[in-house]
Amino acid sequence: MKLQTIVVALTAALASGIGAAAEYKPVTAERLANPEPENWLLTKGNYAGWSYSTLNQITTSNVTKLRPVWSAATGVNSGHEAPAIVNGEYMFVATPHNHVFAYNAKTGKPLWHFQREVPEGIGALHRTNRGVALWNDKVYVGSVDCMLSALDAKTGKLIWEAQVCDWETESAYITSAPLVVKGKVMIGPSGGEFGVRGFLKAFDAETGKLAWTRYSVPAPGEPGSETWPQTGEWKDAWKNGGGTMWMPGNYDAKNDVIYWGVGNGAPWLGDQRPGDNLYLASVLSLNPANGNIIGHFQYHWNDSWDWAGMNAPTLVEFDRGGKKVSGLISAQRNGRLYWLDRDAKGKITYNKSEPYVTNTVFTSIDPKTGRPTYDENAKPATGKTRTYCPSLWGGKDWPYEAYNPQTGMLYIPYNDNHCLTLTGMVQERIPGQWSAGVDINRLDLSVKEGFDHIGGIQAWDINTGKEVWREKYPHSWNWGSIMTTAGGVLFAGGTNDKMFRAYDAKSGKLLWEFPTPSGIISPPSTFSIDGKQYVAIVSGYGVDAQWIQGKMHTLAGWDEKVPEGGSVWVFALGD
Repeated sequence: MKLQTIVVALTAALASGIGAAAEYKPVTAERLANPEPENWLLTKGNYAGWSYSTLNQITTSNVTKLRPVWSAATGVNSGHEAPAIVNGEYMFVATPHNHVFAYNAKTGKPLWHFQREVPEGIGALHRTNRGVALWNDKVYVGSVDCMLSALDAKTGKLIWEAQVCDWETESAYITSAPLVVKGKVMIGPSGGEFGVRGFLKAFDAETGKLAWTRYSVPAPGEPGSETWPQTGEWKDAWKNGGGTMWMPGNYDAKNDVIYWGVGNGAPWLGDQRPGDNLYLASVLSLNPANGNIIGHFQYHWNDSWDWAGMNAPTLVEFDRGGKKVSGLISAQRNGRLYWLDRDAKGKITYNKSEPYVTNTVFTSIDPKTGRPTYDENAKPATGKTRTYCPSLWGGKDWPYEAYNPQTGMLYIPYNDNHCLTLTGMVQERIPGQWSAGVDINRLDLSVKEGFDHIGGIQAWDINTGKEVWREKYPHSWNWGSIMTTAGGVLFAGGTNDKMFRAYDAKSGKLLWEFPTPSGIISPPSTFSIDGKQYVAIVSGYGVDAQWIQGKMHTLAGWDEKVPEGGSVWVFALGD
């Protein structure tokens, strides 16, 4: 790692400020807990994970007047999955291949550019990045080579760096945006397909010193270890059991509880690690001071489908019997929408769940516990060929849902009518090499005969538990996160036609669309400067979305590829 550190230091030294530096307002715990409407300080807009803004200058009545204000090419290919993060006039955009760009949010003028060199030989499946985090006067970003970097927000200069994982020996890598809570920067790696034992780490935001580590798979003797094999051929399965925590969590600032999602099992085949396998495919509630587990809910036991539970549920309050009930809601990869209750201490209990796409695996759900029973013929296993729906990309992959407290609706970027056929095998775990228990070249995606759509958006009333409206995309999957506003507008990309769209959040009516140079798989954001509201989106197709596009070319005759190339687009109302 010594040579790599030298390269990083040199790169940071060259990442000089290109534009005049404006005043930068330090980001505090109070600002993160109560973000100003004019800024977009967090990946999902607020700690609760709403992807919602109280700005209302742009409305359903005038959104047709949206016009581009500025755009900037990143010069980077592959999938751009990070939102534009805005504090005052500073905008920060992370991209694939370890880049961070800073712009003047009003004019698009470049301020600085940071790049950390990607080492040769790294085996990361996805070299994308899902965003930066802010604290005090620093910007924090993870890199595919397992480093967490703290940058000066005004200049891009490297302040400190900390090693989160070791890509050479652990096969882990980072794609997640960090989350900062009370002066601690939290981040977890990807790498479940390489046999990584998942974990989350917290670092001191000022010094980079490691504060704590929380493993998602318990070691022998720890609570939950009894749900892993104790003896026999697979007794050490916990050591490489998966459960990577590769998406940012959400935070209950009032009660000081973190909620974090846990990914899929490793290898994918559950019969190679018999048992429920806590805490795979679960949500954990954690104490941010020490990472201790307070509570959990497991969406499905003995995960065998790569149905990762990596997205933390959205923190909401349900209206139930005339009372407000603190809860969590989450559209999971397994195709079910979950209503969970949470108390002030972080205890999680199951309330109910509903299917939002077709699931051919679950034969029943226990109404009290939420525990599913399975059709064994749809459960991948060693030496067996099995087909199941939805495919491993799930009813919803990693993109964020959105919640609008005015409409009371949760908006889900979903995909339906797709299935996967897998043949299970035993694969030796070799650092840096695929070891998911299936041939990586035989991920046999299929679509339902006569399908009328795959991607779309669903709007659900969180209190009645009913779907209110649905937008279907006949010729595209949906790979984009959703944002909604107090102006009654829903913004979304995600489709292979490269469009950025605005809908009426109440009715689902399409109001406006704009073609970008590439497909959009990043979350939208919105902010305000000098009383003018702006909407930002980062365009740039790639990674799984592009791979699936190639598969759909064979299956349904769609265009083989979507143009790649990253660019930032900022819109505002014209005259």
